[in-house]
Amino acid sequence: MLDSVPDALVWIPVALVVAGAMEPWAAWVHHKVWHGPMWGVHESHHVDTEGWFERNDVFAAAHALPAIVLIVAGCEVPQGLLGNGMFGIGIGMTLFGFAYALVHDGLVHGRLPVGFLLRFKLFRRIKGAHTRHHISGTYPYGLFLGPQELQRAVRRGER
Repeated sequence: MLDSVPDALVWIPVALVVAGAMEPWAAWVHHKVWHGPMWGVHESHHVDTEGWFERNDVFAAAHALPAIVLIVAGCEVPQGLLGNGMFGIGIGMTLFGFAYALVHDGLVHGRLPVGFLLRFKLFRRIKGAHTRHHISGTYPYGLFLGPQELQRAVRRGER
């Protein structure tokens, strides 16, 4: 996948689009599924737990598995649009997952040493919006666009 420029002209844009599309997907799943039928698992994230892991971490694994499968499959099929597309989708999902873990688990919940990100106003706003979600149990459900989602919810009177 990485051995030719034409391949990269397919999988890199696909990866970037998918990474961006993961935020609305994650917000929807968080709202409709994790705060719905999967609340029994996600609740571990909204209460104090002991240890490094919480039951909610299963959701990260559930999203990582298809990304891994897509990356490997994209490398195994004959080169072309299908393989590069699968590879790009898997890489995009992985990029989003890495950024999400860094900001959400690291910055917001202190599970990784990335406090230096608070030097930037954007990350302070993201942390504040997500902290508000934990206090209220409602909006915002997204992370990176959480501050904007919170503003829209307030304008609609859903605060």
